[in-house]
Amino acid sequence: MAGWTSLRVEPGEAAGAREAALAALFGAGAQGVHEDGVRLVTHFPPGADVDAVRAAVVAAVPQAVATQEPLPAVDWSEAWKARIGAHAVGALTIAPPWLADGLDPARTIIIEPGMAFGTGEHATTRGVARLLPAVLRPGQTVADLGAGSAVLSIAAAKLGAARVYAVEVDPDAIPDAEANVQRNGEGARVHVFEGDAEALLPLLAPVDVILANIISSVLVMLLPAMAAALAPGGRAILSGILREERDGMVATLQAAGWEVVAEDTEEPWWSVTVARR
Repeated sequence: MAGWTSLRVEPGEAAGAREAALAALFGAGAQGVHEDGVRLVTHFPPGADVDAVRAAVVAAVPQAVATQEPLPAVDWSEAWKARIGAHAVGALTIAPPWLADGLDPARTIIIEPGMAFGTGEHATTRGVARLLPAVLRPGQTVADLGAGSAVLSIAAAKLGAARVYAVEVDPDAIPDAEANVQRNGEGARVHVFEGDAEALLPLLAPVDVILANIISSVLVMLLPAMAAALAPGGRAILSGILREERDGMVATLQAAGWEVVAEDTEEPWWSVTVARR
């Protein structure tokens, strides 16, 4: 934001002062204002007449104290990377490319953050990844429903799956998923499909393991298709479920002929491994 200016306004405690200061800021061209304690803070781009904005605020609220200062230059193309970390989940590590140096490629899932959900930053992704090693056997077939970035599909491949179907309905996520699969060297085993999971799953059956990190209402809708697609002895790992939804989901699963095999909880999220009774 090189060349930008921050304007901070302390309107005082007089009745109506804050509202009048806000009106003056927006009237003078502010595009957004946020409250920082007793102050109102806004930013103006290079070339803006910030002195005129200050004058307008003081004219509207004579007791207001308005101060301005240049904002430090920030390279936002790099700064956002500080928010993305590497996450160890069992035997695997999920990392962005710039944190992957020195990590074992066989146990590292490299995900370039993009349009698709799934970088390892969300607890639901980590929950499935933690439950997966106890379920998956070498040579098995996996269907990953709502695959997003394909992070869980790649995890299954690195844990020994012979074939993984990454199913995603969002067309904007498909290029990211395909790029991540190639980035991790799993193009021979992970196959990305664009389409509705309920429609595609019967065509991919039978599968040994189903991964579904989707909101709970969609999971419930998909239960019949998942039951029909699983091979004998198969398992499904479900996530995207809030902890407060656990009891209701367990009841729904049991009523539909499923049993809980294992559970994982992180923050407000609950993930579960289930099997057909």
